[in-house]
Amino acid sequence: MAVYLCHEQPDLYDHDAQVVDSRPGAVVLSRSAFHPGGGGQVSDVGTIETARGVIGVTHIEIEGDTWWHVLADPGATIDGDVTVSVDPEHRLRVASLHTMSHVLNALVFDEFEGSLVTGAHINGDGTGRMDFDLSAIDNDRLRALATPVNDVITRGLDVRAVYVDADDAASTPGLVRSMSVAPPPTPDGRLRLIDVDGLDRQACGGTHLTNTAQSRRFEIGKIENKGKHNRRVRFVLGD
Repeated sequence: MAVYLCHEQPDLYDHDAQVVDSRPGAVVLSRSAFHPGGGGQVSDVGTIETARGVIGVTHIEIEGDTWWHVLADPGATIDGDVTVSVDPEHRLRVASLHTMSHVLNALVFDEFEGSLVTGAHINGDGTGRMDFDLSAIDNDRLRALATPVNDVITRGLDVRAVYVDADDAASTPGLVRSMSVAPPPTPDGRLRLIDVDGLDRQACGGTHLTNTAQSRRFEIGKIENKGKHNRRVRFVLGD
């Protein structure tokens, strides 16, 4: 099972590695701090430095437990020892949106009697969306939740990753809030939970802030009906 260095060392952005497999335009590394994406979150981006120069990494493609780092040059080949660098600004934007999506999820869960997430997408450009299992409601009630989300940013709540036994988590109501995806367990059978201090605790495998005050302002944009029981909320990080 793949090792998520981005979980074990969330502040690791630069490190050495070796190329263990390659094909034109992609490489597998001995270790990687890149988050591979998944569950609606885009992967990290960054660079790989070799003796011949620096080349961009545009995304990660997962094949089983193998992470292919896709290169900006589709014909490039890399081997040997390399230096890996994760783009910190991209990571911060995605982690901010992902953390605030947890806050929004908690508020919707409380406001609308346990409504679950039916889909989500967190982009690298500071925009995202979440779909909720909601039927006939006033969209203004959803839009008004931007105010308490921004209050959480102002309050500066700590955000921690904790691990629990996967079987125990499955029997605890509210820890898994998505109807479509759940994070994979760790190699030792535990489940990773993201705990926003005093507000929310739920299973997630993505990247997050360590304190909500690290996020820019959260703005809710268009709200759309996507079927009888699906409400899509679009959001963006403000200035």
